[in-house]
Amino acid sequence: MRLDRITSNPKRMNGQPCIRNLRLTVRRVIELLATYPNREELHQEFPELEDEDIRQALIFASSYLDDRIIELPNRYETVA
Repeated sequence: MRLDRITSNPKRMNGQPCIRNLRLTVRRVIELLATYPNREELHQEFPELEDEDIRQALIFASSYLDDRIIELPNRYETVA
């Protein structure tokens, strides 16, 4: 799988993974998806963000978490 829209440059955004060399980090894209559940609103606010950018940001984030074990507080129940 090629993530050709995810870039990293030590001189831009402290080397954080960005979308197409824009000053828009993968982390910010994930935050925006949570903030703007309506994609039309998201595209109005960030017209430079394309659907393929969003798809690759989600793939990148999920692959980062793929092998990590995350401890959750006891107050949360897991459903299998």
